[in-house]
Amino acid sequence: MLRKSTRTIALVLFTYQLLLQPIANTYAAVPARSIDLLITGGTVVTMDAQGRVLEDGAVAIAHGRIVEVGPADRLARKYAAHEVIDARGRVVLPGLINAHTHVPMTLFRGIADDLDLMEWLTKYIFPAEAKNVTEDFVRVGTRLGLAEMIRGGTTTYCDMYYFEDAVADETARAGVRGVLGETVIDFPVADNKTHEEAMAYTDKFVAKWRGHTLITPAIAPHAPYTVSEEHLREIRQFSDRTGAPVVTHVAETNKEIADITRDHGASPVAYLARIGFLSNRVIAAHLVHITDEEIATLKRLGVGAVHNPQSNMKLASGVAPVPQMLAADIPLGLGTDGAASNNDLDMWEEMDTAALLHKEFTGDPKVVPARTALEMATIGGARALHLEREIGSLEAGKHADVIIVDLDSLHQTPRYNIYSHLVYATKAADVRTVVIEGRVVMRDRRLLTLDEETIKRDARAYRERVTRSLAPASVAPNENVPKRPRPAAPSRRTRPRPRPRP
Repeated sequence: MLRKSTRTIALVLFTYQLLLQPIANTYAAVPARSIDLLITGGTVVTMDAQGRVLEDGAVAIAHGRIVEVGPADRLARKYAAHEVIDARGRVVLPGLINAHTHVPMTLFRGIADDLDLMEWLTKYIFPAEAKNVTEDFVRVGTRLGLAEMIRGGTTTYCDMYYFEDAVADETARAGVRGVLGETVIDFPVADNKTHEEAMAYTDKFVAKWRGHTLITPAIAPHAPYTVSEEHLREIRQFSDRTGAPVVTHVAETNKEIADITRDHGASPVAYLARIGFLSNRVIAAHLVHITDEEIATLKRLGVGAVHNPQSNMKLASGVAPVPQMLAADIPLGLGTDGAASNNDLDMWEEMDTAALLHKEFTGDPKVVPARTALEMATIGGARALHLEREIGSLEAGKHADVIIVDLDSLHQTPRYNIYSHLVYATKAADVRTVVIEGRVVMRDRRLLTLDEETIKRDARAYRERVTRSLAPASVAPNENVPKRPRPAAPSRRTRPRPRPRP
């Protein structure tokens, strides 16, 4: 019996040497593939369609794209990385997407609080912009906003402001991804005094940045109550001709609904659909006051929607029907809005607020669960910006926009459910490292593409200029916000700003 077993073992060894050893040698001889970056050892939350969470996972990155996502041990054998980031004890997830903001308005943070939208706009923001906004103002405010967003793990944002070419320049320099819309509005503003000037500027802007790795140039008609029907139709034609996304505000307040209905015989969504403005290139922010029928219209036309819970709450604009939009599978993202109405660019707060607000408003604790809120800040935001094939989840072939977040802070201990942990407990300060297009832009909380001290110095200098430019009733000399906001008196040296017209 022993002799028979010995013969069997010998036969197996002979067969292995004759047939299998050459194959094993061939595979052993294959060198590991060279890549730029390997993030390994963390809990990888992919946000892909399967909802994969890899407890000991890794992300392989080369030439700005994700090569593979998988188990850490397998990817370590398969790839030879020029740089390895050890993410053990931390979570690795796609960069957050701030799907609606006005980034230079960081310099107006806190100049007017506790007001409704139209009073806030017409009596404070529009006058402040008329007296202060220049290209340099925009650059300084953009750098401040970019630094804040990177620190909080935002890797892509959608913007609407003036001098958007300068915004794009600063965004590209900082290595951040942006869908950036040049504002078109029917009264003179900082960069363009007429509609014709605004369209010419936007045409050059879109042509200049089209095809850029990080920048998607867009056109941004402010709202259906500040841009005429003729101009909205022209903007749709411009988008058709250039392929540029269209960023706008829609159905934000009850007053907007009443005014548009009075002037055009239909609600904002119905009016915009009737004139052929809406399309699958439109990114519509707010959508607070919309009906089920209008949700169906948005779905049919492929419009991207952006929920801005904190800004809408602060301005008492109302609560968007987010559960209904989710049920209809509207491409729905989250945005902070500008820092003048929020007053920060923190997407972690926005996720938490979105989840809690709709539970309270509907009386149903099951609506907008934590995973859904995180989806709205990642893959949902990508869908809203019509970029879901490029960003929003950790999948092979997508842009390598990745963040690494601490998991062991006191407010995160202990951990049971990763989605609950991220949405209800994690803070912006827990973000450790940020990678955009495969480039590390923040490492261990240190900004690598922006000078924080210079940014804060420049922003503080503008604070003094803005304070001096406004009437005492708006901002007291030694206060960040007015105690009792009231309309600013027109300056004798400056003509009153024209009111927006329908």
